[in-house]
Amino acid sequence: MTTRLWEPSEERVRRSNMAAFMGMINERHGEKINTYDALYQWSIDHIADFWAAMWAFGKIIHSAPYTQVVDDPSKMPGAKWFSGARLNFAENLLRYRDDQTAIIFKSETREAKHISYRLLFEETARLAKALRNAGVQAGDRVVGFMPNMPETIMAMLAATSIGAIWSSCSPDFGIKGVLDRFGQIKPKIIFTADGYLFKGKTFDSLKPIADIVRELPSIEQVVVVPYIGESPDIGMLKNPVLFDDFKGHGSPPPIQFEQLPFDHPLYIMYSSGTTGVPKCMVQCAGGILIHHLKELMLHTDLKREDRIFYFTTCGWMMWNWLTSSLAVGATLVLFDGNPFHPDPGALWRLAEEEKITIFGTSAGYIAALQNFGEKPGATYDLSALRTLLSTGSPLSREGFEFIYEHVKQDLQLASISGGSDLNGCFALGNPMGPVYSGELQCRGLAMKVEAFDFDGNPVINQQGELVCTQAFPSMPICFWDDPKGEKYRSAYFNIYPNVWRHGDFIEINDRGGVVIYGRSDATLNPGGVRIGTAEIYRQVETLAEIEDSLVIGQDWKNDVRIVLFLKLAPGVTLDEALVRKIKTTIRENTSPRHVPAKIIAVPEIPYTLNMKKVELAVKKAIQGQDVTNKDALRNPESLHYFQHLKELKED
Repeated sequence: MTTRLWEPSEERVRRSNMAAFMGMINERHGEKINTYDALYQWSIDHIADFWAAMWAFGKIIHSAPYTQVVDDPSKMPGAKWFSGARLNFAENLLRYRDDQTAIIFKSETREAKHISYRLLFEETARLAKALRNAGVQAGDRVVGFMPNMPETIMAMLAATSIGAIWSSCSPDFGIKGVLDRFGQIKPKIIFTADGYLFKGKTFDSLKPIADIVRELPSIEQVVVVPYIGESPDIGMLKNPVLFDDFKGHGSPPPIQFEQLPFDHPLYIMYSSGTTGVPKCMVQCAGGILIHHLKELMLHTDLKREDRIFYFTTCGWMMWNWLTSSLAVGATLVLFDGNPFHPDPGALWRLAEEEKITIFGTSAGYIAALQNFGEKPGATYDLSALRTLLSTGSPLSREGFEFIYEHVKQDLQLASISGGSDLNGCFALGNPMGPVYSGELQCRGLAMKVEAFDFDGNPVINQQGELVCTQAFPSMPICFWDDPKGEKYRSAYFNIYPNVWRHGDFIEINDRGGVVIYGRSDATLNPGGVRIGTAEIYRQVETLAEIEDSLVIGQDWKNDVRIVLFLKLAPGVTLDEALVRKIKTTIRENTSPRHVPAKIIAVPEIPYTLNMKKVELAVKKAIQGQDVTNKDALRNPESLHYFQHLKELKED
C-alpha cells in the first residue's frame, strides 16, 4: 500500500505558477482544465499549442518571432522547432540587472559571497568582450575545468552571448577523462581554477591542466581563476592569463547578444563514458531554454523571490539546469566541496543561513544522511524550505519517509528523473498534487512518456521500458562528429523506430505516478523475469548493517543469477545470520525471484564522477572483459576487486 505523505494547501495550489499557466491555457483555448491530469493530457494532445503557450509564459526574449512551433512532433529525430525565431540564451538569463542577489557562493572553508544581478551582468559583459578580443566566434567551443563557482557561470554566459558552445568537466575528472571529452570537440579557450577544495584539503589543478592543454593543440588561451591561492604560478601553461587580467576593469562595455536561430548549438554534454568513449550530445539554445523554463517555473514552482540550491558539480547536467534559474530571476546558491565536511550538517547549515527555499540533492546523499542518523529538521531552522528535489538514482520509500520524518513535514518532495541526454526530466514534481511514498509525482508536461512491454505496447501498472513517443525541444540536435546521425539513432532509436528509448525501467500507475526501477540495460532477468535493480536496493538500504550495495546479473548456466555486493558498515561481518536477514528482507518485501543467489562483501562500490553506481562496468569486470574509460569513475581502483572473485565461479 503506497502511503500519501503530503498534499499542498489550497492556498499553495492557487498561488502556484502551474495554476497561473492553467488559467492562461483556459483563456487562450477555451478550455476548462482544473487538474494536473487534464493539463497533462491536453499538453500531449496539443504539443504545438503547449510549447507556444510556454514561450509566452516564460517571456522568452527574442529579436525575430517564430513562424511555426514544430513541423512534425512525431518525427524523431529531426523535428524542427520554432522556425524563424532568433534569440540569445545568455540574454534570457541576464534579463534582470538590478541589485537583487543573483548568486550566493559558499565553499567548505570560506564565508558566503553574494553577487548581484547587476554585477553578474557587468562581469559577463567584460568577459564577453575579452572572448571576442581573443577571437572567439559563434560556433567555437569554450570549455571549463572548474569548480561550482560564480566565475564558471560568468564564463558560460559570456561564451553563449557570442554564440560559442559551452562544455565543462569538474576538476576531479582525471586527465584521460577530460581528454576523452574535450579532445573530441577541440575547444579554443579553456577556463580553469588553480585548484579546488574537498574534505578540507586543497587539490592543485594547474599540473593536470598543463598536461591536458599539451594534448589539445586547438586551445589558444588558458584563463585561470585564483581560488586556492591569491597569486598562482601559471608559467607552465600555454598562453595563460589570470581571470581578472583577462576580463579587465573599468566601466563595463556594452554587451552584444548575438541573435541566432532557435536550434543554434548551446551545450555539449557527455554520456558517462563507462562503456566506451563518451558520446558528445549537442543541445540547442532555444530547446534548453524553453525546456528548463517549463521545469523550473511549472514543475518546481520557481519564482523570483526563491533561493534555489542544487548540490552538483559542473560535470553534471544539474549544474546547467540550476543555472537556468537566472532566467526566472531567482537567487542561485552554489556550494563547492564535500557535502559532509566538516560534518553531515554542512548543507543544512547553509540552508538555514541562506534561507534556501528549494533544496536539490541526490538520492545517495539522502541515504547517507539516514546512515549517519542525521535529523536536520530538529537541528536547523528550515522554515524557509518548501521544496526538496532528489535525483541521480531512484529514491527509496524509506528515503521519502525519512524526509518527512526528519527534515520537514510541510514540504513538497519531488523525486525527478531524466538525463544529460535531454538536459532535463521525463518525470518530476507537481506543486498542485500529492506526494506518495516511492513515486515521482507525474510525467512532465508535453512529454509523451510511456512504459513499453516486451512487444512495444504501452502498459499501465506494469513495469516496462521508458519511452517517449513524441518529440520535445531539448532533444539533442546531433552528436558531435556524427555526420550521418548513426551514433544518435543508435543511442535512442535502435529498438523502437521513431520512438525515444531512454534506457530506464519504469512503471506508470493509474493515477499518473511513476516508479523508476533502474537502468533497463542493467535490468536483471533471472528465469526470464525482468527485475529492476532499484527494487533490491530499496530493501538493502533499510538495513543498518549495510553502508552501500551494488546488484548485477551474472550469466550462469544458460540463465542469469542475481549477485549482491555489499559494503558493510564499520565493525559488521557478513556472517550467516546477516545473509539470512538480507534474504528474508528482500523475499518478504519483493518476491522470491528478487533474492540474490550470491551475497558478497566488498571493500568499496564503484561510482561515476556524478555519483552513479556502475553496474555494467562491474558486470564486465566479473566476466573478464576490459573496462574502458576508467577515468569516468570516481574510484576506478575499486574495480580490481571484482575481477577474480572465486565465489562467482561456484554454485
